[in-house]
Amino acid sequence: MAEMDTSSGGGNKKGPGVTKSKKLSTRVDLTPMVDLGFLLVTFFVFTTTMTESKAMNMNEPKDDPGKELKVKNSGAMTILLGKNDRIYYYYGQLDTATLSQQFKSSNYKEIRELIVEKKKATPIDDLMYIIKSDKESTFKNAIDILDEMSISAVPPGHYAEVDMTPAEHELIRQTETANGIK
Repeated sequence: MAEMDTSSGGGNKKGPGVTKSKKLSTRVDLTPMVDLGFLLVTFFVFTTTMTESKAMNMNEPKDDPGKELKVKNSGAMTILLGKNDRIYYYYGQLDTATLSQQFKSSNYKEIRELIVEKKKATPIDDLMYIIKSDKESTFKNAIDILDEMSISAVPPGHYAEVDMTPAEHELIRQTETANGIK
């Protein structure tokens, strides 16, 4: 580990009875430090490989602007993400004649049940969830709704994120104003 040189200087004396002091040289052996370094490296390599990845798998569409996905009204559920963690939804296509019965509000506790109910009631080939985020909704809301899709075992390709239309923005504003939400 450590070594000290204790050899005397050869016995050269200057004068009677004077002894020269011994020069001690020290040398530290760094071999154990290298071993410790390798142990630390292997520890961190093992701990990083044991942690699971927290990334979500996403299917992204191919860039083909001419090809639009056809969705049946009977199988579509549109989920609108508003401010203050609010969720609005409607089934099929938004119809102004039946707007009050069609446009509904929900929260993150109830939305999973609604997603599962729609999945059970609709043939898998017709099923499509359309997710639209308001400008005032947070990124966390979008991640939470995608997590709900994953938890509810909605197959990839049966949900999509789309831009919200001005009519939907206005409908959310009217609903929030009517309910006293600022």
